[in-house]
Amino acid sequence: MNTILRSTRMTRNFAQTALKANVRFASSLPKAVTEITHPDNKVSAAALETVERFNQYTMSTYGRPNLIVSRGKGCYVYDTDDRAYLDFTAGIAVVALGHSDDGVAKVLQEQAQKLVHTSNLYYNETAGQLAEMLVTTTRASSSSSDWASKVFLANSGTEANEAALKFARKWGKHVKGDDKHKIVSFVHGFHGRSMGALSATYNPKYQKPFAPLVPGFSSVPYNDIDAALAAIKDDTCGVIVEPVQGEGGVHPAKAEFLEALRKRCDEVNALLIFDEIQCGLGRTGKLWGHQHSGVSPDLLTMAKPLANGVPIGAVLTASKVSEIIKPGDHGTTFGGNPLAAAVAVHVFDRLSKPEFLASVVEKGKALKADLQALQAEMPDVIKDVRGEGLLLGVELHADPAPVVKMARERGLLLVTAGCNTIRVIPPLIISRDEAREGVARLAGALQEFSKSA
Repeated sequence: MNTILRSTRMTRNFAQTALKANVRFASSLPKAVTEITHPDNKVSAAALETVERFNQYTMSTYGRPNLIVSRGKGCYVYDTDDRAYLDFTAGIAVVALGHSDDGVAKVLQEQAQKLVHTSNLYYNETAGQLAEMLVTTTRASSSSSDWASKVFLANSGTEANEAALKFARKWGKHVKGDDKHKIVSFVHGFHGRSMGALSATYNPKYQKPFAPLVPGFSSVPYNDIDAALAAIKDDTCGVIVEPVQGEGGVHPAKAEFLEALRKRCDEVNALLIFDEIQCGLGRTGKLWGHQHSGVSPDLLTMAKPLANGVPIGAVLTASKVSEIIKPGDHGTTFGGNPLAAAVAVHVFDRLSKPEFLASVVEKGKALKADLQALQAEMPDVIKDVRGEGLLLGVELHADPAPVVKMARERGLLLVTAGCNTIRVIPPLIISRDEAREGVARLAGALQEFSKSA
């Protein structure tokens, strides 16, 4: 027995030594911020009064700290007591260009003084311009992206996914009638909270309070080719998958997994839907997250950073899909409004530039190296570091929820994900110094966490 224990310890020590050797020359860690600089219990009476009044009239669908964000600039936000916080959440991967971006503000002001809303009873100038940019830039971005044909504009990621699911249902009727209506999704995936999107989101915590859900949905393990092939049958009209699962724990899809999905969808004449609401639009260092694999979808959904915080969503479709959607099949009052579309034109133009995407790759590599170096220093706390570009996950050996508070009290905002994971999703404009500042503050929080575990 002692021999076995010694062997186990030697194996673990060897693995830790190897990890340290791999990152030693890639990154030297900044000094951990151990001091609590932003204590949660040091909030002004005025802020507490505002929180109390807020809760009196607002439904309690979110658990929040007593922190009121009053303004932001770049990668920082400031509370009503003027304390600065480095934002490693970017509004949950939304403000890719940072807070209060000057270019976005200029477009908002100019368009608001010109035209905000007309409904989709009429054409407007900016929606068509945005749709053209999404199609043509996607086609030009990769040799495997000539599938992109037309766009449906909505108001959010959930709405984009609802549209894609409806389009898949109509596709099933188009090719085989009422029997071809089933949707396949994947465990740990997240597609939204409305009833259709929720039915594709396999998480009992989200689903159980609202059952029964929309019938015809099933979920199988992510990256499990055999399970996926068994689930996708002749009665399947659509398969929805995130090329990188975000809320589920920052899990990238294996290229061979996406290839198998593409092949199987072609065999049974089902639509392949890539949910790129979190991993798309430059977050992984490519315009679209699926471009790391070279596999193309039939529909692609997007939202979050498309207008840098102004609500908007979109579905990019192949021609075979757009050809079967007719007037009245779907609609939206606010989707594609002139204001949101104008901002999206500006934001997409900047996010899609090759030099901008290259900068995300380099920043992501450097930040990931820092996080791996932190893992090498704290292997009993950090289990894994994974992800691409600036969509990174730090998986802990225990529930990371306390780390969010500990980091916030050191001036760093974090958000968790599934599988005991902290998502590291800062604005894509983050500088090297800001990224290392974040690592230093995270390191201090993890040191406190390790002592309390």
